[in-house]
Amino acid sequence: MKSARAVPARSRSLAIGMRAAGAMALAVVLSSCTLFGAGDGGAKSASTPNPEIASSAPAELRSYYTQQTDWTACETDFQCAKIEVPLDYSKPDGDRIEIAAIKLSTKGNSKGSLLINPGGPGGSGYDFVKDAGTTHFSEKLRANFDIVGFDPRGVKRSAPVTCLTDQERDAARAKIYDMDTDAGLAETLADNKVIADRCQEKTGPLLGHVDTESSAKDLDILRAALNDTKLNYMGFSYGTFLGSTYAALFPDNVGTMVLDGAMNPSLSSEELTSGQAKAFEKALRAYVEKCLQSNGCPLSGGVDNGIEQIRDLIAAVEANPMRAKDGRIVSASTLVTGLIVPLYNDDNWPLLTQALGAALKNDASPFLRLADFNAEREPDGSYSSNSTFAFSAINCLDYPMVTDTAAMRADDQQLRLDSPTFGKYFAYGGTSCKEWPHQSVRTPAPVEYQGSTDILVVGTTGDPATPVEWASELRKQLGNASLLTWQGEGHTAYGRSNDCVGNAVDGYLVDGKTPPDNTVC
Repeated sequence: MKSARAVPARSRSLAIGMRAAGAMALAVVLSSCTLFGAGDGGAKSASTPNPEIASSAPAELRSYYTQQTDWTACETDFQCAKIEVPLDYSKPDGDRIEIAAIKLSTKGNSKGSLLINPGGPGGSGYDFVKDAGTTHFSEKLRANFDIVGFDPRGVKRSAPVTCLTDQERDAARAKIYDMDTDAGLAETLADNKVIADRCQEKTGPLLGHVDTESSAKDLDILRAALNDTKLNYMGFSYGTFLGSTYAALFPDNVGTMVLDGAMNPSLSSEELTSGQAKAFEKALRAYVEKCLQSNGCPLSGGVDNGIEQIRDLIAAVEANPMRAKDGRIVSASTLVTGLIVPLYNDDNWPLLTQALGAALKNDASPFLRLADFNAEREPDGSYSSNSTFAFSAINCLDYPMVTDTAAMRADDQQLRLDSPTFGKYFAYGGTSCKEWPHQSVRTPAPVEYQGSTDILVVGTTGDPATPVEWASELRKQLGNASLLTWQGEGHTAYGRSNDCVGNAVDGYLVDGKTPPDNTVC
């Protein structure tokens, strides 16, 4: 999820990636039932463009900034709309696409809208607000802001990247590649080229325009469509990258901005992967330590012994893939995916304990269910989103990848040192983009923010997907910002940590009180 952009990349084709940061949203759903909003919903309403917004819009984009937005009742007590944006910002008079948005309206006196991105890339902000809007965000926030989720371009309802059928996705996820051999690597690249070609064929020109900078420009048009003169925004994981990109492009339009589970924009894809590999290894140790203190833990001995038992299980499945109760093959990479998902939220660690207990008794079905959850595969074999394809498409544009064989093999060896348990499964990420039909459009670099509004950056000491060091580095790059750190386990902090974090974030967004820099909760 390199959703931070997370993995595993090894032993998989393009279609099987894990959306590390987007797993923040997955972690929320894992720990709660699907809930529906309690906003006022209402019948159809239209927002008339604000003259102040219209006058400040770029001339070539004025028709987008001044479009009338029709909000209609949807999803039980919500309102939904579609906002037009250019497919290609260098050709604003060309084709248009629509961004799908959902709004949970406040019953109080609204201070405006708070736009939400849950991570990914590829995560659906629409689904996140629909399913967790009334539980993840405090009553104080919901009393003061309309909570707005949206699917970024290329994601689910917003001109989605389209590649494979559901049956083809199952087949791709089931394939096993031996990346240690030249033949296995060649097979991976060949299969990825077939998938990339299918993505281009089915998606069309949009595939070359799903980069994060384009999405940040969409975000400013969304702000205008909501009649907000300033953007109030909360981004989790990859959403922090989208947010910091917006802040650099539109510094004068930043109202309040919370970047939780921060990514460091200056890091390369390989550096991000290395940081995640180390952080997931650290998170696994924290889990094993907790497990060994609990009744019913299937591991034994000290922490090192418990870690070794997990590694032995992975190695055994790598040598002899298991079969789940539904007859599907569970490879080592599938097992590792299922192992990683509960590490995003320590509330879900008991799920990992149950899955380990079953796998050590030769039943890998729980791990397959976790991997399916990550892939958003339903029990009937259908996939509820295109997040895997969007993840790859966006990353291939945002990051120039190391793709030559010697460099990827050297990276593999380093990752095994960074994370003896997970490292080899994080390697070979470049295979997803080597045959991609579009070149990357961005060079990683520190973000430059010249705005006058303080931005709040949030980090978690035990975050496996966005290591806490990244939050500190992003805060330094932004300059006009404050760092809030939660001493806890799991990915991101707001909505799943403690009152110290919740009150600090709410006070910043609602009351305009920025926490002192380097506040620790």
